Amino acid sequence: MGDTKEKLSCVTVALHWVVALTIIVMITIGVYMTDYEVHELYPIHKSIGMLIFVVIVLRVLWRVKQGWPEAASQYKSWEHTLSKVVHWALIIATVVLPISGMLMSSLGGYGLSIFGWELLAATPNPEEAGKMIPINGPLAGTAHETHEIAGKVIFVAILLHLAGALKHHFMDKDGTLKRMLGRRINN
Repeated sequence: MGDTKEKLSCVTVALHWVVALTIIVMITIGVYMTDYEVHELYPIHKSIGMLIFVVIVLRVLWRVKQGWPEAASQYKSWEHTLSKVVHWALIIATVVLPISGMLMSSLGGYGLSIFGWELLAATPNPEEAGKMIPINGPLAGTAHETHEIAGKVIFVAILLHLAGALKHHFMDKDGTLKRMLGRRINN
């Protein structure tokens, strides 16, 4: 079943909420672990990031197949433009975040593993305990900066997206939020 003006498919709703909630949790964990230097969270953060990347790819492919959902109601052209910008920022940032994270870790010499299952071995420096030998330090640094920027972009986009959803629900009363919760709306 595809998306309609009255109802979004179960696949669309499920992919949206799985990615949305995971990204919000991952941003929270990412900020906490870096601000408070909680190194024990890094393997969990990386593992969840690589797993959710699979779901993100499925979501992007589903969106390409389905196209963008039709708006539940008419709204001003500037709102339509802002909506498109925010949705594109969300899609792009959800793809860039895990890719830049994987590049940062692998190119920095930290390897890649999913809950202990090693995909790419770390390259520890035997002369300096706890230090890694980067595969490509400058590219790892670029990936780190990209990861931070994408995190900030997605944070702002999430806030704007939430504000838009609340506006649709409480001010426009057009059923957009109900539709995103998997319910049918009547126009």
